[in-house]
This record gives sequence, C-alpha cells and structure tokens, in this order.
Amino acid sequence: MRLSRFTECLNGLTVRINGLLEGEVYSISIDSNNCEKGALYVCLCGQRTDGHEYAAQAVKNGAVAIVCERALPMAIPQIIVENTRKALGRLAAEFYGNAAQYLKIIGITGTNGKTTTSYMLAEILKTAGKKVGIIGTLGVVYGGKRQALSLTTPDPIELHRIFAEMRLAGVEYVVMEVSAHALYHYKTEGVFFYRTVFTNFTQDHLDFFSDMESYKETKLRLFKEKGGVAVVNGDTETGREIVRLREKKGEKTILYGLNSPADAFAVITEEGLYGTECMLNINDALCRISLSLTGKHNVYNALAAATCAMTMGIQGDAVTDGLSNLSFVEGRLQRVAAFHGGDVFVDFAHTPDGLKNVLAGLKGYCKGRLICLFGCGGNRDKIKRGLMGEIAARLSDFTVLTSDNPRYEDPLDILSEIEKGYRRFSAKYVIVPDRKCALSYALDFMQKGDVLLVAGKGGERYQEVMGIKYPFNDHDIIKELLEQKGKTLPL
Repeated sequence: MRLSRFTECLNGLTVRINGLLEGEVYSISIDSNNCEKGALYVCLCGQRTDGHEYAAQAVKNGAVAIVCERALPMAIPQIIVENTRKALGRLAAEFYGNAAQYLKIIGITGTNGKTTTSYMLAEILKTAGKKVGIIGTLGVVYGGKRQALSLTTPDPIELHRIFAEMRLAGVEYVVMEVSAHALYHYKTEGVFFYRTVFTNFTQDHLDFFSDMESYKETKLRLFKEKGGVAVVNGDTETGREIVRLREKKGEKTILYGLNSPADAFAVITEEGLYGTECMLNINDALCRISLSLTGKHNVYNALAAATCAMTMGIQGDAVTDGLSNLSFVEGRLQRVAAFHGGDVFVDFAHTPDGLKNVLAGLKGYCKGRLICLFGCGGNRDKIKRGLMGEIAARLSDFTVLTSDNPRYEDPLDILSEIEKGYRRFSAKYVIVPDRKCALSYALDFMQKGDVLLVAGKGGERYQEVMGIKYPFNDHDIIKELLEQKGKTLPL
C-alpha cells in the first residue's frame, strides 16, 4: 500500500508531515523490534514506556516511515498527529481494506455480563441463519475456528486483521466485547458499531482508573462517539444516563430491564439450580425461553441479547430457539461436575457485584451448604478484596480462600486483605494458597445437596505468577482431581 494513502484516513488528527510520503508499506507495527522492511512504525506513549524512544531502532529494522506525536531528529518521513493511539485505529483499518465497513459489528460493554451476552446473541444470530464471528475474553470464534486472545479487545492492528479475515470467510455479523481499557486507549477508533449494548456498571479496574467516575466516563465513550442503535440496561443509573446523552443527539436507544419501565422486559415463571424459564416481552413481541443458565443476572443477559437481535430484524422464533439451545458459556456459571451428591459450578466472577450476583443466585436453589472458593488477582484493584471477602462471608456457608492470578504480589498478602473483610462477618473459612490444593480440599468438603462455586478465573487457561503464565484451568483441574478420587464428571 502506498504510504501517501495513509494520510487520507487521518482527517482531524494530522498536525503536519515531515518528508516525502513515498514508497510502499507492507506492515504496521507498534513494536520497534518487530518492524520489518517496509513497516510503518507508530509511536505509542504508554504508562511505562514511550514509543518515540525506540523509533531509531524501528528505522534500523526497516521502517519506511513513522507516525508520531512530536517531530523526531531523523531523516525519515514522519506523520505527526495529536494522538497516535487514535491514529493507529484508523491506520490499521485502512491497511486492512476497511474490512469493518463490510461487517455488522455489535459492541458490548459493561463491568459484568459481556461474554455471556455476546455468546447468547451469537447463538440467536446463528439460529437465524447468519454467519457470525465473536471477539472477546474467550478468544476469536468464527467458521469453526477458535483463536486465543491475550486481551478482551485486541489492539487495533490485530483487531482489523481479524475483521479482514472474517470478511474473507463470509462473516456477516461480529459480536465483540469492548472493554474499558480498549475505550481508554481508543482501540475501536475507525470502527462503526451497527449496535451497541450496555450491561451494567459496578466497581472494577480501580488499579487503572483513578476513581469510579473516570471508569464510567470511559465506558460512556462507546455511546457518545459511535452511531447506531444502543440497547441499554434501564435498571441502572448509568443506563439511564446513556439514554439522556443520546436523546440530546437524537440517537435511538432501546431500554431493557426487570424492574423499571422499559421497551423490553421479562417475567420469570420458573427458576432453579439448572436453569430458568421466562417470558420475554420485547416491544410487545413475546418469546418464551428456557435458559440452561442459572440466576437472574443471566435473565438480564438474555434480555440484552434478545432485544439487540430483534432491533436487527431477527424473528422471535430464532430468539426463542437460540437462547433455549445455548447449554452453557465456558466458565460463566458453568455446571462442571456432580460430586458427593452436590453440584460444582465455575464462574468468572471477579468483582464484588459479580460475586454477589452469582452467590445470591445459587443460594436460593441450594438444598445443602453453599461453598465458595475464590481469590483476587495481584497488581489489580486492591479495594475490592475486602469487599469480596465480606460478600462471600455474608452469602456462603463456608469459603475456601485461595490464589487467583497473584502476578507480582505475594499471594499471602492478597489473601490477608480478603480475610480482613471476611472475618467481619464470619469465621467459617479456610485459607489454602495453592489453588489446585484448594480445589481438592473444597471437593472433599462437599456433602449431599451442597453447591460449590469456584469463582474468579472462569474459562482462563493459565495462572499468572511473577510474569509467567502457567497452564491452569479450573474445569480441567477439577476433572483431574475427580479422576484421582476415582470419579468422573457426571452431569
């Protein structure tokens, strides 16, 4: 691609150009070490490093031009912009043929529920005969392929490469999770969202954002800056704030909820440990569904997915069949085993609100004791540790405190902070720092009628310790332990 073409997509961002924009660009990179001959190097300013400092290395490795925020003392074409992160999204889109323009992209954001909602919506669309791709925490999925991702929302170069591959594969709809970090770093710049969905807003990521207001304002970017119809949880104050913001711009917003007046709502007719029966009313169109997923929070997720689908012209039969046919979402309140006459669930709940919703949902159906196993990640929001300890103490009958992803922190320090919150309300707990040993302990502790919730990691396939990601998956470890105990995974 000719270097000169890249300036055309930077309207409003380009400050000036140094040098002649000649030659061909064969790749885009933000890593100077990965630059090859013909690369366009984009200097990003991060929390720890400044890409401008590595521009000379990028040129040495073959970069033919640089996109930067300040002029650099080197004889190479430079496109100087106000914000290289904003520019990167547009440059990546241009490089990959603006593939996103040929796809109907649905962006889902919120503290909790993004993954489950995305898989529910994808299942509805597939049931309606559409070719669908998914991008999110569980990876990239389309056309029978699955690709792991290191981030919920990929960086722009990878994201637009994925869009291009999906387009070539005939994908029509892309359902993607949009994280707060992605919005903060303008990763979705250059993407038009056909639909946007808001699930909820609760405490998380305060290690990164200075306060809850900053975190919220970042989430709102998806609804302030992008077009398309928005589907919003009307039972939340943040959802109602989104409505007010969009009303001022004359943009269409559809509300869903269980408590407040809304365009779409649900009536739960039956609920239990293994699923929920409910009637959805979406703008007076009725859909009776049988969810294999437990808990009221999953009714919210189903409402979000169904409402979004029907705004796109998907018929009620596809909504009913799609939601009813989805047996589970990996690591999202997934029933993974039966043992000692009790049930074992794995869930990604790693925030106070997430843990509260899951425990509260399970408690109402538990005939025996509700046992919780969880920890908190290292080098992340420390405030939530004590809060999650309190929630587990209030809602569970017994808790096994263990490691999550300690990263660069001492696991015992993390557990001590959780314990402080827990001990305010209960002394019924044990600390087992090694997560595999903790899982074994919790399984042996189970009795008939008990429910064991293994929370925090969900479908993750690693445990991060001192910068190294060791293979670890709660479901796989539980299977291994049960085999050692002479049991299989009966369901």
